[in-house]
Amino acid sequence: MHIVVCIKQVPDSTQIRVHPVTNTIMRQGVPAIINPYDLHAIEEALRLRDQLGGTVTALTMGPPMAEDSLRKTITLGVDRAVLLTDRQFAGSDTLATTYALATAIQKIGQTWGSPGLVFTGKQTIDGDTAQVGPGIAKRLGLTQLTYVSRIRELDKTTRHLVVERRAEGGVQVLSSRMPALITMLESGRELRRGTMANALRAARAEIVRWSAADAGIAEAGKCGLRGSPTIVKNVFAPSPRANKAKQLAVDNAALGDVAQALIDEIFARQGALTADRRPS
Repeated sequence: MHIVVCIKQVPDSTQIRVHPVTNTIMRQGVPAIINPYDLHAIEEALRLRDQLGGTVTALTMGPPMAEDSLRKTITLGVDRAVLLTDRQFAGSDTLATTYALATAIQKIGQTWGSPGLVFTGKQTIDGDTAQVGPGIAKRLGLTQLTYVSRIRELDKTTRHLVVERRAEGGVQVLSSRMPALITMLESGRELRRGTMANALRAARAEIVRWSAADAGIAEAGKCGLRGSPTIVKNVFAPSPRANKAKQLAVDNAALGDVAQALIDEIFARQGALTADRRPS
């Protein structure tokens, strides 16, 4: 079974800066990491590969420096890595990104076999849109299973799978068929660190580099800024809160007294809630 995992190299969110004129993220001088949700996608893909056999291909779109993140995926156990890099991709929003990645996945399928599953993280920590995974699924005509926390069952013979999906009301158990695209949440599984053998393999591995032409992207107008209708009008930091946290003294108080004091303080600060308060 062939699995493709889409990852993204993102700036460390603790050191992000925004350009004051273009309102875009300034990546120069900021440490880059693999998007944290993508690490869970990699782990789930490798776990399935270890159980059922097959290969895992990591794919990313980005500048040449994104090769470092792809080598990291090989250290974790990925079989091959593809870097989609071209100046035509600069400034891509999620619409342009999904077009480029979907086209590259089609080329991967033609080269190494069609993937039964495509994994992405649920979203990236720099854009936070959660649109790329579903966008790829739509373009490729794949069943999309979003916000998945665990794959319960997968039968590669019948191409049937059962997943757990987190929802507002709890956990949904969904039954579906492959090919499918899965966006992963934190799975609760321990992420592997990689082995020395894979680290040595990653150091000498050949990262496949595709330009737009290599990936079979014929419509350059759908890539980069020209293919990106999204416009960021303004970026700003939230205003600091004027209200400070209040500390309640609970030295030797009983638990019930502490809870009652907390409730009284909440209603004192939120007077509008008083009408909804029921007698205890």
